Parts: sequence; C-alpha cells; structure tokens
Amino acid sequence: MASPYRALLVTEGRDGAFTRQVATRDLGELPANDTLIRVHYSSLNYKDALSATGNKGVTRNYPHTPGIDAAGEIVESADSAFKPSAPVIVTSYDLGMNTPGGFGDYIRVPAAWVVPLPAGLTLRESMIFGTAGFTAALCVNQLRQRGVTPDKGEVLVTGATGGVGCVAVAILAKLGYRVVAVTGKADAHDWLAQLGAAQILSREEADDASSRPMLKERWASVVDTVGGNILATAIKATKRDGCVTACGLTQSSELHTTVYPFILRGVTLQGVDSVETAMPLRREMWHKLASEWKLSTDVLDAIAQAVPLDGLNDKVDAILHGQIRGRVIVDLTSDH
Repeated sequence: MASPYRALLVTEGRDGAFTRQVATRDLGELPANDTLIRVHYSSLNYKDALSATGNKGVTRNYPHTPGIDAAGEIVESADSAFKPSAPVIVTSYDLGMNTPGGFGDYIRVPAAWVVPLPAGLTLRESMIFGTAGFTAALCVNQLRQRGVTPDKGEVLVTGATGGVGCVAVAILAKLGYRVVAVTGKADAHDWLAQLGAAQILSREEADDASSRPMLKERWASVVDTVGGNILATAIKATKRDGCVTACGLTQSSELHTTVYPFILRGVTLQGVDSVETAMPLRREMWHKLASEWKLSTDVLDAIAQAVPLDGLNDKVDAILHGQIRGRVIVDLTSDH
C-alpha cells in the first residue's frame, strides 16, 4: 500500500537548471535505514539553501529533499532504545545532504544518528537551536574547557545575526560573559542587545587592514563564524591564553596571519565541526541546551521565525542573499 507524504523536492532539469516545489512522495522512496521518524519541525541552514539550489558540493544526486535538521517522533526503529512516539532530534551527519532530509514529513535514518529529546526542551525549541545552535554550544564548550571564564574579559562573536552567531551571543550572555557582537546589519543593533550583546561593532571595525602581526590585546575569547580577515583580525587582538573558535567561512575560507599570536600570547585556534561530533558529546551539548544553557522563551522567540513547508521557498532565496536574521524554523505539524 502506498504511503504518501509531502516534501520539498529539488529536481534537476535536462538543461541543468534546478527547480524546487512541495511534492507528494512515498515512504518507499526513502532509503532503507533502520529508523523511521515523523518530522514535526525542521530548520533552514545555509547548507540547506545550497542543496536546494543544486550545489553538487553539498548534494551529489537529484531529485532530493534538503534539511540537515529534523525533530519529531519515532514511527519505528530496529533499535530497541527508540520506542514508537518517542521524541527525538537528528542533526548533521549526512541528513539533508545525500540522505533525504527534514524538509519532508518523514525521514528514515540510521539509529546511530538519533538523539533522544532531552527533558526541558520541546521539539520546536530544539529546532530553534538546530545545527546552528548545536554548533554555537560546541564553541562555548571549547572556550569554557580552556578556562575562559566571564572574569577573563570580553568575548567577540562575529557574524552575530546569523544562526550560529545569534545563539552564541545569547548563550554567552546568559552565562555572564560580556559579549561584543559584530554585524554588518545596522538595523540589527537593538535586536542583538535584546539577545544580550553588551556592545556592537561594524564589520569595518572588526576588519583590520594593516599588516601588523598583532594588535592590542582585547578579547578573552572569540566565536568566529565568518573566517577570512575578520578571523585573522580577531586572532591578532586575542589576549594571552585566549581561545578562538572557528566554525564558518561566510567571508572567506582563507586565513592569512602569522604565528606570533600563537607563540607570543599562547592563543589557541580551535576548529569546530558539528557534522561528525561523537554521540556522547552530542548528547551532552543537547542536555546543556535543555538545562543550564537553555535560553528564555522571550529570547528563543526573538531568534526564531516560523514558516510552513509551503512558505520555505522564499526563505531559501533570502538566506543565500544574507537577508535572514536569526533562525527560520519549518513547521510541518499542519501537514500531520
């Protein structure tokens, strides 16, 4: 018997052009993995937009349903740890890249990718965080592991209106850090202050054009989401024994700097990858996001805007053009 469901389907035409539309799919078209999940919420990430526009570096084969994040309920699983109706989260791994993702009513994934929804977090809230919030949590965890406590000084967050940046601002502020946020969006200053930023810098103020190998020490730590010269500038201004986390490349994937901050100030540059995070750390970070790092309802609502599956198309274009502030969550519950 056919089991139809709705999903955003991206297809490649004979002319090489890509189109996307909400289409009816069948459960039999999902991959033969061991765990079937009914999706309630997903979220929109930059990687999803790349997949939705035919970027073969993200998704090799089409037709395809993007969505690297999903939260919902177990329908069936070969793993006895996951009972029917249990609420769960799936983020990263290959979801939404070459495995049909969260922009559909159902996903079928390996049980090894699945995280039980921790107590204290709703499915909707988990997708306000999503991969972006999970990555922000990993960054905060790195600086705290290196002893960067609030009394050590200011923490810089670059790309602060993006998904990772805005959640990092909010978590750090909640934990008592003085957060300095960098954004190129002049109309976002009040919003960032609402999330907890104590000061806001323009991109130009955070982008040193000199050839100096080091700048005056200012930052106890840095959460960088943009890469390029803004990251290089942040490294040059980081205090002795500070930690700089790097998790993005929206400005550039290149990094031109010297070894001086590392050997004269003992600065640590820590890369953060959320895709293949080991499951014990993955569960620990979700537990923190549901408990001591959980953001207030007011802050979560300020970060998020929700759209139904039918309203996702315009948001894909907007995120590619840098026109999204905060997080876009996809509400699939109206389809159930």
